[in-house]
Amino acid sequence: MLASRALAGDLAFVTSQNAEMVTLVDTGTGAVLARTPVAGKPAPVAYDPAAGRAYVIAADTGRLSVLDETGAVTATRDLGEGAFGLAVAPEGGLFVTDWFGARLLRLDRDLRQVWAVPTGAAPAGVAVSDDGRMVATADRDDDGVSIFDAATGALLHRVKTAGAHPFGITFHDGRFWTADVQGDTVSVIDAATGKLVGSVPTGSHPYAVGFAGGRGFVTNQYAGTLTVFDPATLKVLAEVPIGDYPEGISPLPGGRALAVANWDSDTLVLIDADSLEITAEIAMPAGPRAFGQFTGRQARP
Repeated sequence: MLASRALAGDLAFVTSQNAEMVTLVDTGTGAVLARTPVAGKPAPVAYDPAAGRAYVIAADTGRLSVLDETGAVTATRDLGEGAFGLAVAPEGGLFVTDWFGARLLRLDRDLRQVWAVPTGAAPAGVAVSDDGRMVATADRDDDGVSIFDAATGALLHRVKTAGAHPFGITFHDGRFWTADVQGDTVSVIDAATGKLVGSVPTGSHPYAVGFAGGRGFVTNQYAGTLTVFDPATLKVLAEVPIGDYPEGISPLPGGRALAVANWDSDTLVLIDADSLEITAEIAMPAGPRAFGQFTGRQARP
């Protein structure tokens, strides 16, 4: 592991699938603080600033690695091939989707299983409501979303998405938002009722959704752009070139900017949510994917 001596307050944990590497970045300065080898093609990631740890899954093996805020691996657990999407659970712990098993797992802070429940086919992304009461999965091969009680795993709703193959899913303002890869749409689902309440047209092959500065942003893999939209009206505001094959997107602390991982450009790009200008472009090891909430501010920098 290559590491710096000092840590910043605002961090990003960027998984590079092809290079089998996790890069720890100071998003305030753009400095690379650490590079940590993680075997097995790491792709999904979830950063929990309150716990001072990040979770990463190796897509090839299903091995979960826990990294501290120096980039050091502090624990691992083999979850089995198919473990994929990650989201931090309320009061610590983790939600994990099982792509092949069509399940959602909840793990506690010690990585012990609390419960496992069935989802739709091929669950990819997972997202938690702001109050921590609901958790939802994007069930790619069922073209739908499953919404569960986060404490018990009880199924609350199942709903079809507006477009085919939802992949990334994000919670914002009482709604779950999915990037429908084969539908070139974002689906908008009311979390409380489980109803599809709208959709947003995107560029080709949308992958994930993020929010900052009162706007929504979608990474479009094939188009190499971000679709920018108004979350209230669902009106598209702009289409912004961002890099080759953008995938992971995550808001920066302060809520006025976002980080985007560009798979084919091998870059992490920071973009201002108001001006839509790129403020930094940071070289990454090959194949940065960063699927999940990969940014945050240290609780105790």
